[in-house]
Amino acid sequence: MTSVRRLSPLLAAILVAAPGCREDATSPTAPAAGPALAVTTASALSFSLVSAGTFGSCGVTTDARVYCWTGRGFVGGTLRFRQVSVGQDHVCGVTLDDLAYCWGANYSGELGDGTTTSRETPVAVLGGHRFLAVRAGGFHTCGVTLSHEAYCWGSNSYGQVGDGSDIHRRQRPVRVAGGLSFRQVVAGNAHTCGVTTDDKGYCWGYGAQGQIGDGRTYQRNSPRAVAGGRSFRRVAAGATHSCGVTLDDRAFCWGDNSDGRIGDGTTTTRLKPVAVAGGLRFSLVNPGGDHTCGVTTADRAYCWGNNLSGQVGDGTTTNRSVPVAVAGGLQIDEVSAGGGAAEYGHTCGVTTGDRAYCWGSNSFGQLGDGTTDNSSTPVAVVGPM
Repeated sequence: MTSVRRLSPLLAAILVAAPGCREDATSPTAPAAGPALAVTTASALSFSLVSAGTFGSCGVTTDARVYCWTGRGFVGGTLRFRQVSVGQDHVCGVTLDDLAYCWGANYSGELGDGTTTSRETPVAVLGGHRFLAVRAGGFHTCGVTLSHEAYCWGSNSYGQVGDGSDIHRRQRPVRVAGGLSFRQVVAGNAHTCGVTTDDKGYCWGYGAQGQIGDGRTYQRNSPRAVAGGRSFRRVAAGATHSCGVTLDDRAFCWGDNSDGRIGDGTTTTRLKPVAVAGGLRFSLVNPGGDHTCGVTTADRAYCWGNNLSGQVGDGTTTNRSVPVAVAGGLQIDEVSAGGGAAEYGHTCGVTTGDRAYCWGSNSFGQLGDGTTDNSSTPVAVVGPM
């Protein structure tokens, strides 16, 4: 049995993603409880990207401001962001001058400021690195610098920081071992995946469900090549599975296949990449908690996996083991599948017209439409009154 720890009312009010278990007292798949809806919304905003977390979401507007729904509604001050990522209990982003900032819970040093003190406003990640992007995971964070070096910080209980050590946590960024040059690195729940500048996929960290993709179920403390030798454009880590898109726009997934989240038409766990069924051409695929979503090269969103709360977005609550089109016919160029347990699963996306939509569980207001009603089809995210 896992040990659930509620946050203080102060932290529950400021976090975008929900409070839950301390990382050192929970398994990588343990669910957690979330905060009440904290933001009332009304008017529309124009977004360049969105990130769905465990119990909440954030987005960057076209004027480089960060807005979040559930938790802190607007990240004020003089900072302007070009990228933001929501994790389990924390949020990180990259400013217009390429510096990383994080805020929220900091149990394992996932904010990267050298402490384990939670922060209600953004704090600079130590080291002065200039980042292309950062991605917040379960209780760790990773980023790629402008010089294509990968750094991670926070919990390393399962090797997810990837520095080759068995040190329990890192409170400031440390370089991922192996000397590889990365184009992208994504922190999952307790593992991490990325793609190098020569288009090869690597994963590391917790591997019991095969999410490392090297044909084993071992924990890996440093990067391991994803089996198959494919050339990837993107590789991403979810909760207990991983996915990638090859240079010829084919989607592959591997790891836990409960409820069909791998998308190959089965519920069989896969220790190596298998093709997502349907023959669709994808520009990106994003694995979440119990489901997966992607965007095709024709700007259409598809999802598959657990659909308990409507997070697949096809107008039903029926689990899907192959991709199904998200209802509504929206032209979408970005999609983010949230993590966490199925009853809190949700997805958000941005249309080619810069509007944000979300679907799935809305127990804590994570759809951003001003209600707490679940929706199995996309609803528009609306701005603050």
